[in-house]
Amino acid sequence: MKYCPTCGKIILDEAIYCNNCGIKLITNNSETEVLKESISVQNTMKSEDTESIDFGKINNQIKLKNNQSGIVKKSLVIAIIGFVIAVLPFMENNPLTGIWALTLIGFFIFLSAIIVTFIFKSREKKLQTLISGKNVLASWTLSDDEKLQYVNFLYSNEKAKNKGIFIITTLLIVAVFGIFMLFIDEGKMAMFLIMIALILVIGFFAFTMPSFYKSKNLQGDGHILIGKKFAYINGFFHNWDFPLSGIKKASIIKEPFYGLYFQYYYTDRTFTNTEELNIPAPLTIDLQYVLDGLKTHN
Repeated sequence: MKYCPTCGKIILDEAIYCNNCGIKLITNNSETEVLKESISVQNTMKSEDTESIDFGKINNQIKLKNNQSGIVKKSLVIAIIGFVIAVLPFMENNPLTGIWALTLIGFFIFLSAIIVTFIFKSREKKLQTLISGKNVLASWTLSDDEKLQYVNFLYSNEKAKNKGIFIITTLLIVAVFGIFMLFIDEGKMAMFLIMIALILVIGFFAFTMPSFYKSKNLQGDGHILIGKKFAYINGFFHNWDFPLSGIKKASIIKEPFYGLYFQYYYTDRTFTNTEELNIPAPLTIDLQYVLDGLKTHN
């Protein structure tokens, strides 16, 4: 008899993966040590009080810079520039004295930059709790193959979604402009040209944005950090810790890759919005533990 070292179920002697939990089985001594270490860490995290675990030490293997910090610094610089522009018309003996429109523009730039600074300062602090290990449930780094598979999956989904949006939007534009051109004699050519221009602009963004995001994702660092209320996925930060926000669905997936799927929702000025995440993971990661942690803290 041969048993899975993770879930304890009976498996075939020649099996490479466990039919029950899907974990990759050991094939040589080096893999044995890696698997034992992984299982040991997971069992420790399950059996001990999470407050007593040094998550920072566990998470220290991932060297990650807080990419929200750069946005905060840039926003502060823009805020200073906006403030200077707003003040210059009040100062004497300069070419901009008395040009009050600049004050309005500068104040708008200053106010917008300050709002962005506060938003991303909050995101910076949240991401830092993942990097430090304070709020992390699990962390790992994607291999080159895993990242490529993930990026291609996102690209295919985004391309299909944008294609559908483009078709529906084009039909609506043609219907609206068609009605106007049918009943209004004057300016038909102008309306037709505007209609074509709108379709071309929407088509440009619909069919080029997936490639842009694919390029951006390929440049990602491959790091995955899953927290109680937020997550960092290959360079992108997600959080669902707002009022009237949380996780709607969560499950372990095996297609198109082994990983974690969850759907979170958040409420803002555009009412309730949802975001879906499909996150690839190595077979040695105990995703059931992560799933339980997400549900517990939801």
